[in-house]
Amino acid sequence: MKTITRIALLGLLAGPLLLGSCQKEGDDNKLEGPAPQSSFTFNVNTTEFPTVVTFTATSQNGFLYEWVFGDSKTGTGTPIQHTYPKPGAYQVELITAGRGGTGISAKQTVNIPDACTNASFSKLVDCAGSGTRVWAFAGTPGAIVREAANGTVISTSGALNACQLDDQFSFSNSFTLNYESAGQTFRNNTCGTSLNRGGDFVFRPNPSGNPQIVLKGKGGFIGLPDSVVNKTYDILEATDTKLRLRGTNPDGTRTIVTLAPYDATAPYKLLLTGGSARTWMLDNAADAPITVGTEANPLAYFAGVKAGELPACQSDDEYTFTTGNIMKYDAKGQTFSAAAGYTCAAPQTGDSPFIFGPSGSGGLAQFKLTRANAFIGATDASPDGLYRIMEITDKKMLLRGGSGLNGGTVFTIKMVVKP
Repeated sequence: MKTITRIALLGLLAGPLLLGSCQKEGDDNKLEGPAPQSSFTFNVNTTEFPTVVTFTATSQNGFLYEWVFGDSKTGTGTPIQHTYPKPGAYQVELITAGRGGTGISAKQTVNIPDACTNASFSKLVDCAGSGTRVWAFAGTPGAIVREAANGTVISTSGALNACQLDDQFSFSNSFTLNYESAGQTFRNNTCGTSLNRGGDFVFRPNPSGNPQIVLKGKGGFIGLPDSVVNKTYDILEATDTKLRLRGTNPDGTRTIVTLAPYDATAPYKLLLTGGSARTWMLDNAADAPITVGTEANPLAYFAGVKAGELPACQSDDEYTFTTGNIMKYDAKGQTFSAAAGYTCAAPQTGDSPFIFGPSGSGGLAQFKLTRANAFIGATDASPDGLYRIMEITDKKMLLRGGSGLNGGTVFTIKMVVKP
């Protein structure tokens, strides 16, 4: 391929020279002047990635310059800049044309460094893994902080809107950034039209300060669609689990956003916990607050009671979920116990750690209570402590206890946030 490219370039360069020579009378089709001596210098920009190299011809007796950059790309002119997105050693040569013919330079090796040797970049794009990492807002209070130019905190966010929590920012080791809103983009204090974007970015190691991300193209942003000065974000922290970026706003204030690896279940955990702790109760104002059946027919074994007919020792139970993955159960005096013959019995008040994640058998997400005999709604709802979130808002939740696999029994439980 390189040989073909060189031959093609030589043909392109020699054609005009020979044609010009043939048009002269009495020159016997001879080229005029000495053959060019092709040579060049280059300078590698080590301050940012992808790496830009400036090439300058130092040839004698030439006026046309064709470059072979060693990565299947070519260029014309001098000086000229070429961008190398990937690290490696590239063999570069220059073909120079003049009145006396063409000359080919000696090949020179251009060594392009690897951005993945920088710890911040490596975590940003997951160099140790796929080479692409998808980030989203951290689902905890303080994910957005605004501060004055001197670092004084002006405001700190609480629970974020759902249309913010599902935003995805994909960074790749090819220096591309893709933003996917998953439906709507939060701006002007409301969920609005999607601002999906795709573009490139520059990474600056900046050894004397914070590493930086500089967005290229129109309309790009990270976190918030603010007008960040020079589209430049300082990387304050970059690990496998956290990315903290700071951008300066046109009015001199600064915005810090905290991102975490994208988790499709994060918005549901935020609703479950309220961003800190949220207390739920059985929805005794609804018909059939608890039903028992199978996945195919949730009412098969017990169609539930009418609104207001739950036993008092069951309807007053409180279940508080925290962002620290603890479920606190308060029986308020007694527990409605299946083991005691479905009657009010001794309280089973206590805390249970839980594991939260994607649902393995239908539903938006699931959690598993890891303390033995911990339960939600009914003491026999899920012997293995597994509950799937089928529906959830900041006011109501529909749970299903049990996996429902192979026709197994499931409890469908309607819950409401404690007033």
